[in-house]
Parts: sequence; C-alpha cells; structure tokens
Amino acid sequence: MPSFRRMLIAALALAVTAIPAPAMADDAGSFFTGKTVRILVGFSPGGGYDIYARELARYLGRHIPGHPSVVVQNMAGAGSLKAVNFLFNAAPRDGTVLATFARGIVFEPLIGHLDGAQFEAPKFNWVGSISDEVSVCAINASRGVATWQDMLTTNTVIGASGAGADSDVFPIVLRNLFHLPMRIVTGYPGGADLNLAMERGEIDGRCGWSWTSILSRNREWLADKHIRITLQIALAKHEDLPDVPLITDLVSDPRQAAALKLIVSRQAIARPFAAPPGVPLGRIKTLREAFDSTMRDPDFLAQMRNQALEVRPLGGAAVQELMRDIYASPQDVVKLARDMLVDTP
Repeated sequence: MPSFRRMLIAALALAVTAIPAPAMADDAGSFFTGKTVRILVGFSPGGGYDIYARELARYLGRHIPGHPSVVVQNMAGAGSLKAVNFLFNAAPRDGTVLATFARGIVFEPLIGHLDGAQFEAPKFNWVGSISDEVSVCAINASRGVATWQDMLTTNTVIGASGAGADSDVFPIVLRNLFHLPMRIVTGYPGGADLNLAMERGEIDGRCGWSWTSILSRNREWLADKHIRITLQIALAKHEDLPDVPLITDLVSDPRQAAALKLIVSRQAIARPFAAPPGVPLGRIKTLREAFDSTMRDPDFLAQMRNQALEVRPLGGAAVQELMRDIYASPQDVVKLARDMLVDTP
C-alpha cells in the first residue's frame, strides 16, 4: 500500500505540473478564437493613420491563431491624445485592443510639450510599425511659396490637428529654430480636415504631412502643382525628393542637431501600433508574430502598392527598445529639445 500510495502521489504531482505549460500555450495560441480585435485610430476617418489601420485590419486576423475579426474604430481628439490615454488607462488588457496614434505623441511626456498626457510610453506593449516616414512642408501654390527660402520671408498660416501631433510639433520647431513668419492654427480632427481647410483657403499649408499620404490620397495635387513641397522632415532624405532640403541639414550647431534628432526620431516609427500595458506576454508574442507575418503577406503588400502606401516595417521588440533608448536620452539634449517645442508665437 505505501508503494502504491507513493506511485499515486507521484502520478498526481506529474499531472499537476503538466497542466500549466499546455494551458499557457493554449491561451497564447487560441485565446483569440471567436474574439474581435479592435484597432483604435486617434484621428478622424480618411487620413493616413486611418488608411494604414484599415489596411492592416483587413489582413491581420488571418495571421492570428483563431482568426479573430479585426475592426477599426476612430477615436479622434487632441491630436490623438484621447486614444493614447484610453489605451494606457482604460482599454482591456487582454490583447483585444490595439491603437495607432500620432507617432510623436508618445515622446511628449519626455520633452514636456503636452498637457494632459496620462501614459508612460515605454510601458506600452509595442506590436510594430508598418513604416518609417518622411514628412514634408507642403504649401498651397497660390500663396507664392515654392521653396524653403520663400518660407523664411513669407507669412504663412499652417494648420495642425493638436498638441503632440506632427502637424503641430514640427511647425513649432521650425518657427523657433528658423524664426519663420508663421502662424499655426490648431484643432483640426485629422489629415482629411486639414486638406479641406487648405481647399477652403483657411490655411496655407501643412508641415509634418506624411509624404506617403500625399502620394496615396493627394497625388493629383502634386501633378497639378496645386502644392509645393518646401522641406523634408526626417533623419534621411526620401529618394523621391532629392532636391528638397532636409531639416537636419539646415542646422550646424552640434547641440541643436542632437536635440533636433531626438524630436525627428519619431519618424522611425511612422505608423505605430501598440497594446496596453499588462497584456499577458504570450498574447503580445502572438500579436507581434501576426503583425510580422502580415508585413510579409503577398496580398497585403500588393494592396499597399496599389494605394502607394510604403511598407518598411519595424518589429514590436525593436520599437520597444527604441522607446527605452529615447527615454534614456541625456538631460541636456532633452532640455534643448523642450526649448525648441515651446510655443511662443
């Protein structure tokens, strides 16, 4: 009997210890069966972030085990701050909610430019970014502004969506660094609204406008010479724009250059997607693998080419590391970057 009892205890112990690993694997692999994954977009429909999110949503579910439905919901407000704060504080922490938002807004708590931020960017679970980005200044040709030199001397009215968005951050930096005669009008819900404002003559142009968004949604404006591209805002020039000056080439002071690089580094994660903190690691791994697989999906890539949308992805782990590095920047560089972002009309 003692021998049988020892055998029974050993068998029960083996059974108990065998339960967790399969259960965890099953949770990571099949949790999404029958679920709906929501992708929140921090802007109104029709702009670049919205377009990228909707294309990702069409294909992401086929690469997630269990093949959940993937839907897009717009949560516009304050240059996407509403969506970021919701994701960090209120979204379910089970892997069923992702969000995409202004690429630069997650840098704002570091550089102190944004009121109302209720999140810590390194604590998000980063799923990946579909592309890096070159943003531009584009001015309505009727204003007589055709070059960067023209912007230095001609009064312009530039539209922006809200604090922390590229459309707000970059004009402020340009005005402070180069003393441009520029007035910035904020409060537009998204890129499509800014374009309508340009057509109505409310604003003269945009600075921080994605080059890929122009190619995919407003290519005719280029063909008709309705707009003029005066400046590139990125760490490196786009091959399409060899003769348009790059913002980082216009600064010679090393400290200013380092601070500017900190601000412009957001372009490396042009189309970011994140999950809230606290999501089980197995599910984050599943979502990252599904994202990476989508970036290689021939159907997805063909659809993106059809819409002139660039796909130059960065995986979730790499985005996570970038966030850690940015938030570890030297304090003197961070302070100078903060000074560049003080809005002093």
